[in-house]
Amino acid sequence: MILRQSFFALTSFFLVSPLLLASSEQHNDNQRLSAPPESAVVEEYYGTKVTDRFHSLEKLENPQVQQWIKQQSSSAKSILQGIPGRSSLVEKMHDFDGRKASKVYNLSITDNNRYFYLKETPTDETGKLFFRDGFKGKETLLFDARAFFSGSGKEYVISGVSASEDGSKLTISVSANGSEDSIVLIMDVGSKKLYPERIDRCRFASPSWLRDGKSFLYNRMQPLTHAGQNPQYDSKTFLHRAGTDPSSDREIFSNTTNPELHIKSEDVPSVDYDKKSGYLFAVVSNVDPRVTVYYAPAKMLSEKKIVWKQLFAPENEVHDFAVTKNDLYIYTPKNAPHFKVVKTSLKNPDFAHAATVIDEDSKAMLTSFALTRDALYYTQSRNGVEAKLFRKDSKNLKERELALPFKAGTISLSSKGYRFHDVWVIIAGWSNDNRRYRFDAEHDIFVKETLSSPAEYPEYRDLVVEEHMIPSHDGVLVPLSIIYKKGIEKTCKNPALIYGYGAYGKSITPFFSPGMLLWADKGGVLAFAHVRGGGECGDTWHTQGMKTTKPNTWKDLISCAEYLEKMGYTGRGKIAINGASAGGILVGMALCERPDLFAAVIPQVGALNPLRGEESPNGPINVPEFGTVKNREECRALIAMDPYLNIKDQVAYPATLVTTGLNDPRVIAWQPAKFAARLQQATTSKKPVLFFADDKAGHGMGNTKSKEFETLADVLSFGLWQTGHPEFQPK
Repeated sequence: MILRQSFFALTSFFLVSPLLLASSEQHNDNQRLSAPPESAVVEEYYGTKVTDRFHSLEKLENPQVQQWIKQQSSSAKSILQGIPGRSSLVEKMHDFDGRKASKVYNLSITDNNRYFYLKETPTDETGKLFFRDGFKGKETLLFDARAFFSGSGKEYVISGVSASEDGSKLTISVSANGSEDSIVLIMDVGSKKLYPERIDRCRFASPSWLRDGKSFLYNRMQPLTHAGQNPQYDSKTFLHRAGTDPSSDREIFSNTTNPELHIKSEDVPSVDYDKKSGYLFAVVSNVDPRVTVYYAPAKMLSEKKIVWKQLFAPENEVHDFAVTKNDLYIYTPKNAPHFKVVKTSLKNPDFAHAATVIDEDSKAMLTSFALTRDALYYTQSRNGVEAKLFRKDSKNLKERELALPFKAGTISLSSKGYRFHDVWVIIAGWSNDNRRYRFDAEHDIFVKETLSSPAEYPEYRDLVVEEHMIPSHDGVLVPLSIIYKKGIEKTCKNPALIYGYGAYGKSITPFFSPGMLLWADKGGVLAFAHVRGGGECGDTWHTQGMKTTKPNTWKDLISCAEYLEKMGYTGRGKIAINGASAGGILVGMALCERPDLFAAVIPQVGALNPLRGEESPNGPINVPEFGTVKNREECRALIAMDPYLNIKDQVAYPATLVTTGLNDPRVIAWQPAKFAARLQQATTSKKPVLFFADDKAGHGMGNTKSKEFETLADVLSFGLWQTGHPEFQPK
């Protein structure tokens, strides 16, 4: 599949939640801190007056704001590090990490079978870049970002790698301190030497090499020239030739070169060269899963201007596609909410008469497909938690389910395309670590080709995993995954942690996280709420939890929490909830609507003031998901889903840990800051409201291993403290 780069505010799934006699001390500690600069602003939206009490916190450059954030962060850090049991969680995570001699990720394979990947050993804080020829080839270190930038005073990580067709050259994207503002380096693989040029301002760069192996296409943001300029606006796609000055790069695709296409300033234009078909595919990206794509023969690069022909518009409802030399395969929910794949001509597409290649299944969602020389492979998922793999023979069109090495919760599918036999799967589950296999169609077997070292986790051999469908507020059944240690008693005393997301049509599918499972190891109940707004149950599952239907998202979470109580998994005052990024709306609004239900609420780098989102750099690109203040109905929906605005005075709110990264390019730091300040002002519970802003982090991407462990330990220990676990209670 030709996968689009994702530009929405989606974080990786880090978890990062009659109790608290000790909490009043922390509340008093907050009172001793300086008050946030308060300057209320009242604005009217279509007849509704909205009071923004901490509007002044949006001025992050204000010394008073900076001082308040610094004090809050210092206090929060001190309190978190003082929780008994927290340090033991960090130690256990390092123990888990040390059980693998190496961990491999971000693998890509060229057509000539050259493997490029990032690898971490227990002594590494970030991944280093390696390559080998073939699965069994000799491993060679190519690049260590931490060592290369050791004197910079910043923590650089490798954020992306793109290889030329024969793997002889690479682009290596690096970014510092979680900012995601990438610098693109170019390497000759044979000599391991870097070209002299460095291309900065490449946050959205996913360079695409041309057939000559010397040139590539990439996206670059505009230089900042004046105050108030949105750094993400009006980015452009350029053509670069290795060894030349980037300032002379030719502009290929943008709202300047192509005004007739009406590309919005906030949209991200990119171009991919597809060697299989010989076409250039120009993609206009925002968070709308329906792709907007233009295409042109690659030979037009030699002409003064490329004449783009539209391939897909949003009304075509295409979410992804793949091509051969002559055919176009389309992944779509059009008249098929669980998705289907249809095929038409690439040169002369006829969507109305496209042939169905993979039918919609009414009980399972079609999640991915891959083309090979002999067959088409595809995956299905039931409720986002039960995955299956199928093979459809290209000649006789016979179709069958393949027996996997073990029962899969998640399947990641990849191939080298229609000219090759190879197909690989990565299989995982809540209690099974990732394993990678190549399917040998000739012998009908899966051959294990996992590059990461094996590890044993005897702590989790007796995990119980239950998948439930529970009724929400409107009777709709919501998937709920429940994980706990075998033998624990169902009792109202069990601490429970529920994680949720619910946005952009993105599913939470089963994954193995030894660190996160420490909640279950401590005798707690760990749950994942697959709420509407995600994609677990198809396209309508997404559309039933966005814009005006967004309340379904947090009402689903509330129903899941009530179910855990009702069925005896846990009890009142024992439930913590956690959500990150867009999941901030989920847990923030659950807090506002049912403060009595939760012991702890932990929004991480959360979208907590969506009404003002369009005023932040990454806000306009998110309009297709959340809505705009420029539309009456959508504006009212934004007010209704805004946790900051829905906090009420004199309410006993649960304990809350609010986090942000000061370098976050996706959810600006003032959204969590305003929420924390307002909650501290309004609550009467005397339970802690902690706000921690990390000045060396962003949205979670690019964190070092130690920072990831510390972040997760903060979430778990805060949640276990507030839900009354005896090992985590301050003396």
